[in-house]
Amino acid sequence: QVQLVESGGGLVQAGGSLRLSCAASGRPFSRYAMGWFRQAPGKEREFVAVISWSGGSTYYADSVKGRFTISRDNAKNTVYLQMNSLKAADTAVYYCAAAGSYGAIATLYDDWGQGTQVTVSS
Repeated sequence: QVQLVESGGGLVQAGGSLRLSCAASGRPFSRYAMGWFRQAPGKEREFVAVISWSGGSTYYADSVKGRFTISRDNAKNTVYLQMNSLKAADTAVYYCAAAGSYGAIATLYDDWGQGTQVTVSS
């Protein structure tokens, strides 16, 4: 089991940028695929991005493709989500999660962070 703590959320104006971080502890970080999900009020949790354990493969939801970038630094046990050109529709609680397999399905992920709020004003 791995413990995950997100940070970097906040309030930003539309068109601005934020970088979210997720720090991992408890288990070797490098062997986990890492994903980002988000959930807006009254909506289902949705997939945002995933990166393989080596960092060699990434996949993004269509809604964020070209604007968001997922990356990881295994030496620091940290995964990042760089969010550019933010829109009001990006407003949500963002969660990082760890899985033993690479994929975009929430059920693949065994461990979840507490979430960090991102609010984009129009």
